[in-house]
Amino acid sequence: SLSCRLYCEEEKDPKRRSCQTVLAQAFDVVVRSFAPILPHLAEEVFQHLPYKKDSEGVFRTGWINASSAWRKPGIEEAIEGACAMRDSFLGSISGKNALEYEVVIVIEPGLLFELMEALQAEETSSVSQLNEIMMASQTTLLSELPKETPTDANITKGTFLINLEGGDIREESSYKVIALPVAKAKCPRCRRYTADSSSTPCPRCLKVIAGKGST
Repeated sequence: SLSCRLYCEEEKDPKRRSCQTVLAQAFDVVVRSFAPILPHLAEEVFQHLPYKKDSEGVFRTGWINASSAWRKPGIEEAIEGACAMRDSFLGSISGKNALEYEVVIVIEPGLLFELMEALQAEETSSVSQLNEIMMASQTTLLSELPKETPTDANITKGTFLINLEGGDIREESSYKVIALPVAKAKCPRCRRYTADSSSTPCPRCLKVIAGKGST
């Protein structure tokens, strides 16, 4: 999902820029962490950062100082819940290519559903944070099982315990994950199965390419 954001989105797209911001923050924390035991390496790394041209060095800029903006209530639980569903999905396809499937996640209305909505506002998406975590070509988030679900559909059931505000909010929710083979063709640019033809990029990639041509 990182490579898709970095190489498939437009240069200044918020998804791509936010990914770069997270990588830069993680890199900064790692370098400052090993600086006390590998000072020369840490200093050399800091002097070659492309986005810090006039850096004073790792030892003159203080210790790790993570912004409070990174601590958003519910985000950790949302990611952990999505990862649990991803594990259910990957386990159900037995080592096959996840991009060859679309995923339907069914969660009854409640806190877990609301947390997943924070990762995917649309009912169905191929570019949402939830879909990136699922590693599928497309993810659909529903509150009830679709009536047209095949009787032989690959359905995996699971539960996830939400623990918020130091245990003051606890709620166990059940979910269903349905893995369906994709019906669309493989996009030659982003490699997801979201194109109408194997010789034509998907709608998302066509939009990005058109934007590059106009700049």
